[in-house]
Amino acid sequence: MPDIIHLLPDSIANQIAAGEVIQRPTSVVKELVENALDAGATRITVHIKGAGRTLIQVIDDGKGMSPTDARMAFERHATSKIREAADLFSLTTMGFRGEALPSIAAIAQVEVKSRRAEDELGTLLVISGSKVEKQEMVACAVGTSISVKNIFYNVPARRKFLKSNETERRHIFTEIERVALVRPDIEFTLMENDLETLYLPKTGLRQRIVQMEGKHINQQLIEIEEETTLGQIHGYVSRPEFAKKTRTSQFFFVNNRFIRHPYFHKAVLVAFENLIAANEKPTYFIYFEVDPESIDVNIHPTKTEVKFENEQALWQILMVTVKEALGRFNAVPSIDFDTDDAPDIPIYDPSRPTSMPQVSLNPDYNPFRDSVSADHPHGVPTFGYQSPDHSSNDQFPDGYSSVRRFPGDLPFAPKPLDWERLYDGFERVGTSPVSLSGEMDVEGGASQEVPETEFFPEHYQYKQKYILTSVKSGLMIIDQHRAHVRILFDRYLEQIQGRRGVSQRVLFPEVLELSVAEDAAFPTVKGDLEALGFELSDMGNRSYAIQGVPSEIENGDFSEMIKGMINNSMETGSDVKTVIQESIALSLANMTAIPSGRILTSEEMLLMVSQLFACKTPNYTPDGRVVVCVVSDKEIERKMS
Repeated sequence: MPDIIHLLPDSIANQIAAGEVIQRPTSVVKELVENALDAGATRITVHIKGAGRTLIQVIDDGKGMSPTDARMAFERHATSKIREAADLFSLTTMGFRGEALPSIAAIAQVEVKSRRAEDELGTLLVISGSKVEKQEMVACAVGTSISVKNIFYNVPARRKFLKSNETERRHIFTEIERVALVRPDIEFTLMENDLETLYLPKTGLRQRIVQMEGKHINQQLIEIEEETTLGQIHGYVSRPEFAKKTRTSQFFFVNNRFIRHPYFHKAVLVAFENLIAANEKPTYFIYFEVDPESIDVNIHPTKTEVKFENEQALWQILMVTVKEALGRFNAVPSIDFDTDDAPDIPIYDPSRPTSMPQVSLNPDYNPFRDSVSADHPHGVPTFGYQSPDHSSNDQFPDGYSSVRRFPGDLPFAPKPLDWERLYDGFERVGTSPVSLSGEMDVEGGASQEVPETEFFPEHYQYKQKYILTSVKSGLMIIDQHRAHVRILFDRYLEQIQGRRGVSQRVLFPEVLELSVAEDAAFPTVKGDLEALGFELSDMGNRSYAIQGVPSEIENGDFSEMIKGMINNSMETGSDVKTVIQESIALSLANMTAIPSGRILTSEEMLLMVSQLFACKTPNYTPDGRVVVCVVSDKEIERKMS
C-alpha cells in the first residue's frame, strides 16, 4: 500500500495560512497599516476601491526596503522583528510573525514600490498568487507603497462569503479608527474611489478622539491617569449621564495595540455601578503601558486578545482609577456642606439654660363646628383664630372686625355653607363603608348585604409597571413597557417595509453628528430611516440636519435615537435587509415605548391590551423577552390554602 501523507505545495499552504490572517479586506488594511507604523511612518494614506474588493493601497513615508528585503518580506516566517525565541516576550512592534505579506500575496495580486532614503532608485515587485512575476528598479518616493488588487481572486469560495460593500467599508473604517486612536501623532488619509473621505492631521489624544467621535464628545470626557509598579493606565471615560444603550466607542489599548478584554470591561462597569442604568454602557478610551514581558500577544491570529501576567491586580487598579476619576470630577452624587445656603446649626452650650418652646393653641377651636362669629356684622367665620393685637370686638374704620381673613376674602356676606348638598347626585349604593363581614351600615342602624358591584376597573395597574386583568383561566399579568415594544415594533416594521412612514416637520432642526464608524454604517440604514419618517439633509463633515421625524414619536432626543439605531445595526453585522430593518424597528420601539413607572388610565390600559393581542406574537417581544404570563386559578387557590 503506497504512502498517503505528503507535503502541500507552498502555494496551497500559503492559502491555508491566509485563511487565519486574512479574513476580509479590512484584514489587509490592518496588516499593511501596522507594517507602515513599524517602519516609522509619519503620514499614511489608504486608497480603497469597491470596499477593498478591487483595490487596497497603503502608502507611507517610512524607511522603505532594499530590493533584497522587499523580496524576503514575502517569504513565510520572514521578519525583521525577531532574532531569537526570547524576543517573543519583549515585543514592542505591531507585526512580528512574518505571515501577513505572504498570506496577502497568496490570495491577491500585489504590487510593491519601496525606496530607502540612502538609495537613488527604489524597487518594484509584482506577485500574483504567491508567484513572483516581476522585480525591477524604478524611481519612486522614499517609503513604501503596497497595492493589493482583486482579493480572493483565486479562492472563489472565500470571495463569495464576503459581505456587501457597505459592510466591508464599515469594517475598514472601524480598523482605521482603532489605529488612529492609538497613534494621534500620525497623519492619516482615507481615499475612497479617488475621493477623500477622511483626513486626520497630527494632534493630541483628546483631540484625536474628538476627530473620530465628533465634537459632542469633548464635554463628555473625564481624564483618568494612574501609574503603578505594574504599569501605567491613562485615557478617558465618559460622564455617567452620557452613557449609551449600545457597546460602541469602548476601546482598550495595550502598548499601542487595540485589544478586546471582557475582564477589564467588567472593571469599568463596576466603577460605574449605581451611576448608570443596568442597560446602559459607558464610553471609554483606556490605554495600558506595561512591561512587554508581562503580556502575551501571540494567542490569537489577529492579535486582538492579550494575556496579562497580573490581570487581577490590574483589574483592581483600573476599577479604582476610574472610580476615583468619577469622584474627582463630581460625576458621583455627593452632599456639599460648604454651600452658603446651609442652615446654621447652633452649638450646644451646657451653661445656658434651655426652655421648652411655647406653642399657642385655642382650645375652643373646632374645625367641624358649623358656626360663624357672632361678633362679625356680616357673619364671616373666624376659623378659630383671632388677631394677637386686637380682640374680636374691635372694629376697623371700614366696619370689619379684626378677624384674620384668608387671602381673597371679599367685603360681602358669603352664603351659608351647606356641606351635605356637596354629595347630592351621588349614588349611595356601593359607596358606604364596608365592613369585613361583607355588610355595610345604612341609615337607621340597619344592615344589608353588599350589592354585587365592581369595586375595581377591568384592568388594574400594579406598581406602574404591570397591567393585571382577569381571564378565564386565572389572572393575567402584562408588562406594560414590553407590551408597547411589541406593538410599536410591528407598526414600525410595517412602515419600513411598506415605505409608509408619515413625517412631521420640526420647527428647529436638530444637528446629528456621527463618528467615523457610524458615518460608514449610515448609508446602510438611511433608506429605512426615511421610510420611518425621518428627513435628513447632509451638512458635510459627518453632520446631518434632522428636518423631520415620524409623526408617532413625541418630543425626544432624535439624534440619540438615530445614533442608537445605527449602532444597533452595526452590532447586528448582517447584510440581510430584513434583519437590518428588524433591528431598526426594534431599536426605535425600545426607545419610544412607554417606560415602567408611568401611570396609565383605564382607557389606555384597555387600548394597549387590545392592540397587544392583535399582534401575531403577543406573548414575547421581538428579542424574546416575556410580555404576558398567567397565574392560574389553581395556583392562586394553592397559595391561599
